[in-house]
Amino acid sequence: MSIEPFELYAIRYANHSGRHLSDNYLGGDSHESGADLDYYVWVARRSDCVFVIDTGFDEEAAKARGRTLLRMPSEALSHLGIAAADVDQVILTHLHYDHAGTLDSFPKARFHVQDAEVAYATGRCMCHQPLRAPYSVEDVTRFVRCVYHGRVAFHDGTTEIVPGLTLHRTGGHTAGLQVVRVWTKRGWVVIASDASHFYDNFSSGRSFPILHSLGDMLEGFRTVKALAEDEDHVVPGHDPLVMKVYRPPSPELEGIAVRLDEPPIKPWRDLLP
Repeated sequence: MSIEPFELYAIRYANHSGRHLSDNYLGGDSHESGADLDYYVWVARRSDCVFVIDTGFDEEAAKARGRTLLRMPSEALSHLGIAAADVDQVILTHLHYDHAGTLDSFPKARFHVQDAEVAYATGRCMCHQPLRAPYSVEDVTRFVRCVYHGRVAFHDGTTEIVPGLTLHRTGGHTAGLQVVRVWTKRGWVVIASDASHFYDNFSSGRSFPILHSLGDMLEGFRTVKALAEDEDHVVPGHDPLVMKVYRPPSPELEGIAVRLDEPPIKPWRDLLP
């Protein structure tokens, strides 16, 4: 392709340990321990544009939900020389607290989101506690204020924002979850976000237990694999193995960020338990 490829990064900003298998897989044994969750924001950048993918959560949310905040997402971006206050394009894969918090750190940004996600996060499904639990009413309220200030771009299904970067609604985890397909020097890479929390979700067809639609989540596994060059080009949304599969941009960023536009240094299949 003649399109300039994007540099693509995953930045780790938080962690949750002490999980059970039932926390990570639908039907998992509550007596067995499960893998940690790592929390990421992602960056796609090239000479003509920078996109931040998701905005993470803050210290208040970390304390309320028992997560370990390692660094504020805006601070994490600074490690790549990006000032959150200057970012003008942010993609929100969905509006859960860990993906759409800290919106105030991006005062110039236009937020890209699916129609279905906003309808879901502000509609009748939020009358049900299990469905609203992963959302923060304060975060959703801040997002709605951005709508009223003309700072939200709505999408319905598949959209090419710029050549080499497309959005694709999968649903499943939430009604309007979207994944991001990015053209890089190693081909098409898919940021799956919560369409697949772990490598083992899409590779084995085992669903994460927080769901809007099980059928859509299972079909979403097929979608992310079809959009990517192959399974080595799918990046799950919360798997700690991502930090072992890819190399950091520099020795100083070991454990903080990795390059997703470069080939893996270790096969993720070899790292599965």
